[in-house]
Amino acid sequence: MGLVISQKTREKLRKKHCVTEEEVKQCFASREGKFLIDTREEHRTNPPTHWFLAETYYGRLLKVVFVPDADGKDLHIKTAYEPNETEIRIYRKYGLGISE
Repeated sequence: MGLVISQKTREKLRKKHCVTEEEVKQCFASREGKFLIDTREEHRTNPPTHWFLAETYYGRLLKVVFVPDADGKDLHIKTAYEPNETEIRIYRKYGLGISE
């Protein structure tokens, strides 16, 4: 399975979120829990948009958002950024199964 990051997305990660491709890869490597599907109407895609939270090797928590391609061989990164408290709460509950 490969990670695909377009040049436009790579620039957005760097300029808007100060996130590197290496940090995205580290998050996939250190991920625990499940991928969640973004069901919000304005974010619906076919195939569905997935996301998860994970830390980089230096402990930076990121939300990574991606769309798997139709055959499941590649994951197309849409964005990655430091999550807000609501996203952390949702992932703890549904991605990790931790009740508050």
